[in-house]
Amino acid sequence: MYEKFGQFIDGKWLESSDKGTYEVINPATEEVIGNASKATPKDVERALKSAEKGLLVWKKTAPWQRSYILRKIADKMREKQDVLAKWMTLEVGKPFAEAKGEVGGAADIFEWNAEETKRIYGQTVESRFPDTRVHVYYQPVGVVAALSPWNFPLVLSSRKISTALAAGCSVIIKPDVITPGTVMELVDICRECGVPPGVVNLLSGDPPSIASQLIASDIVKKISITGSSRVGKLILKQAADKVQRVTMELSGHSPFIVFDDADIKKAADMAIASKFRNNGQVCISPNRFYIQENKKDEFVNLFVEKAKKLKIGNGMDPDVQLGPITTKKRLNEIEQLVETTKKEGAKVLLGGKRPSGFNKGYYYEPTIFDDVKDDFTIMKIEPFGPLVPMLSFKTFDEVVERANKHELGLASYICTNSMEKAHRASELMETGTVAVNTPVVAIAEAPFGGIKQAGYGREGGSMAIKDYLNVKYTHLGLKG
Repeated sequence: MYEKFGQFIDGKWLESSDKGTYEVINPATEEVIGNASKATPKDVERALKSAEKGLLVWKKTAPWQRSYILRKIADKMREKQDVLAKWMTLEVGKPFAEAKGEVGGAADIFEWNAEETKRIYGQTVESRFPDTRVHVYYQPVGVVAALSPWNFPLVLSSRKISTALAAGCSVIIKPDVITPGTVMELVDICRECGVPPGVVNLLSGDPPSIASQLIASDIVKKISITGSSRVGKLILKQAADKVQRVTMELSGHSPFIVFDDADIKKAADMAIASKFRNNGQVCISPNRFYIQENKKDEFVNLFVEKAKKLKIGNGMDPDVQLGPITTKKRLNEIEQLVETTKKEGAKVLLGGKRPSGFNKGYYYEPTIFDDVKDDFTIMKIEPFGPLVPMLSFKTFDEVVERANKHELGLASYICTNSMEKAHRASELMETGTVAVNTPVVAIAEAPFGGIKQAGYGREGGSMAIKDYLNVKYTHLGLKG
């Protein structure tokens, strides 16, 4: 399936310089999907030179022309929705309908940035001197290294590529080895829609070595990474040597708070939708459930009943709602965390094992725990899977304090029918995003990102493009 692609450098699909490849596995069947091209250091160097050359062309391309190309990409993505969705289902394992939704969201991001490129506003400041003028304007930061993970390969790559292009930057995208085909298809759409050679480049292969070489280059002026906090810290240390601009969206451990005045049925539906999207392999997945004590039994019973009805299986089956865990390594880590949680004293209300009836595939049942305490391991490390610890709380102040007592601050969820609680809780949550009475967090028109050790900088919304621009101030004397 990867034969028509490879490394994308200077507007062409190429084999790696040593013709090396690596296997990509379908997590639903454990079968090899195909062999994707594996970049060498020589390929990375060629991509850097290509991006450097592409920048000279793209930063001089008129904003309206950039906008036209970005909008064309968005339209082509929607036209090829089924093709892109199939790639995601095969590589990630997520249900086909969910993958189609991701295509729609990714196309929206390109459309949003098609408009943003025309709205990079400068500023004229009144000068204190009668014979000078003060101008502030924005210029592209330069070549961008975009490091994208596997869980949402299309949306996360689209955020980075489209924002870089909108700002007038060239970009080198490095997809994860788990999901190269999805991103290759996207980059091919960019080529098809008229992005000039060198402006978008793709390197597929070993993530640490490629990332290290990109960051070490004087050509790269900005890095955008979505990944774990551990990897983010390593990249930040390396970027410090070159004082490169870095945008980081890292790990999350989101609290989900249900107050006793909430519509419990709606709260349970919201919890199911947000928790089991992509089988919990989501940085904004709710991972710590706090239910006000007089409504805990009602909520937990309803949540368990709804989780029982989720159909597990191959994402290509239209009836499936829960696909496999994406890798064997992740499956093993989830199993280990379940055993640790049980040893620490938690009671398993549902799941806790691989489902029966599957000879192949990295499947795991939705798993719900009760009798969980704040100091359990599952309350500290990101589960990144379908694991749900249930806890109770008594008062507003108590739950806010407990929810904020974590080093990560990406997202939080609030369920309440009180406007006062909704406003107060959302203002007090130490997270970059808050969802009140809705499972939807990431949308093209809103800034997305975290605080504390969940990263910094924003993707999406009108703020994102500023991270891809340098600010220049000119003090202009009128008389030479």
